[in-house]
Amino acid sequence: MDFLNIFFHVSGVKTNILLPPLVAMVISFFTSMGGISGAFLLLPFQMSILNYTTPSVSGTNHVFNIVAIPSGVYRYIKECRMAWPLTWVVVAGTLPGVFIGYYVRVLYLPDPRAFKFFVGCVLLYIGIRLLKEIIVKPERSSATKALEEKFKARVNEMRQQQALTIAAGLPVEAVVRTISVSFKKVEYEFWGERFSFNTIGMFVLAIVVGVIGGVYGIGGGSIIAPFCVAVFHLPVYTIAGAALMGTFVTSVAGAFFFSVIPSAHGVSAMPDWQLGILFGIGGFVGMYFGARFQKFVPQKFIRLMLGAVIVFLAIRYIVQYL
Repeated sequence: MDFLNIFFHVSGVKTNILLPPLVAMVISFFTSMGGISGAFLLLPFQMSILNYTTPSVSGTNHVFNIVAIPSGVYRYIKECRMAWPLTWVVVAGTLPGVFIGYYVRVLYLPDPRAFKFFVGCVLLYIGIRLLKEIIVKPERSSATKALEEKFKARVNEMRQQQALTIAAGLPVEAVVRTISVSFKKVEYEFWGERFSFNTIGMFVLAIVVGVIGGVYGIGGGSIIAPFCVAVFHLPVYTIAGAALMGTFVTSVAGAFFFSVIPSAHGVSAMPDWQLGILFGIGGFVGMYFGARFQKFVPQKFIRLMLGAVIVFLAIRYIVQYL
């Protein structure tokens, strides 16, 4: 099978041409259900398995997002579960953050060992947030509770009608409708229940997420999505599309910064576009089906699996640094 091995000159990676898209497809299938592109798991794979540790690995992750995300966003738009006001607030905050994150990466974290420690800290935070939501039930709004009760009732109804053994999903009328938008508050309706968030609070969070995402090369969706659920009490069915769209737009900017702006210390930050596109092809397929089947897969088990994997990787990177 040596004829399938290919060498990527920019990154210096040599691997089987089928491995990157296969790994990306599997990861993206599960992560896209929660509004996460999967780039936060692809980066440890590139660093540990492919031995790709230069600053350009962050830019390559942005390339993956650019290619992979549109299919997932398409599904959420088609099913009318895209919260557009939330999307634009996230984009407005993360764009300047990504620019700052680029300089932090190339100026202060060019050393692979220091960058691995940073990656470990980010992964540990994400993993703890995911596991905490499963182990310790967060305080939920009345609208969230009502939505969960409706979903349970819908599942029971469909099971009785079709004798299904898994959740049957949301009805076609479960769509996002914007109620009001202002500088202080955004309110929208989903499946007969109203949800809202503080515009300024979400914007500030998006800036911080943009900086971290710019350094890491993840766009920020994996960080902002858990916050939207746990802090702002927004249903995951409405934030997934917005988080992915925000990640896509900021990744376009991130890939541009890493491709055009000169780096420091004589180390190239140019993304490996060929490798990024190869990852993106697999992610494109995985995100499409992940977004499509989000309504059928129990979110609790997905979060538990992702949380366990993330915490394991985080501890490994932090221990290696210490």
